[in-house]
Formats: sequence, structure tokens, C-alpha cells
Amino acid sequence: MIATILAQARGGNVTFLISLVLMVAIFYFLLIRPQQRRVRQQRQLVGSLDVGDEVVTIGGMFGRIMELDDETVTLDVGGGSRIRFVKQAVARKVLEEEDEPAPEETSEEP
Repeated sequence: MIATILAQARGGNVTFLISLVLMVAIFYFLLIRPQQRRVRQQRQLVGSLDVGDEVVTIGGMFGRIMELDDETVTLDVGGGSRIRFVKQAVARKVLEEEDEPAPEETSEEP
């Protein structure tokens, strides 16, 4: 009788250990790994910034990079206004799309 109780207790420990390992794996693949990917992409973005690039900051400010140093970037936001940000505040580059011809509007009046 004592042997069966000990065997069940050991089985419960193994089940607990397996569920704990599964929980850690789920947290890794759902939380940690995607965050590491975002950090890596942000580092690549900050490293690829250059004078003249159109960017958007994390606050939603659009501007063109006018000056760039190791830690800061100066943006021209229009009207001669220049604002200085830390490089990590740049959320993304604005990609210049190719000029596509606008569809011609045809006005058919009866």
C-alpha cells in the first residue's frame, strides 16, 4: 500500500514537472522570442538611419533626418522647425512608393 502511494506521488511529480516545462516553453515562444525579434528589428532600423531619410517617431511625428550622431537624430518637421530626438524614438522609415499613375476619372454625364 505504501509502495503504491509513493508511486503515485512520483507520477504526480513527473506530471507537475512536465506541465512546468510546457508552461516555460509556451512563455518563451509567445512572449520572449517575439520581443527579442522586435528588439533586433529596432536595432537594425536605428543602425540603417541616414541623413535625408523620411521617418516616423514613436509619438507619430513625421520628419526628414537633417543631422545624425551616435545617440540623437535631428528631424525637419516642416516650416523650418527642427526637433531633436534620441535614435530609439524612431519607429519606422517612411518608404517612398513608386509614382503610380492615378486612375483617370471619367465623367459621364447623361
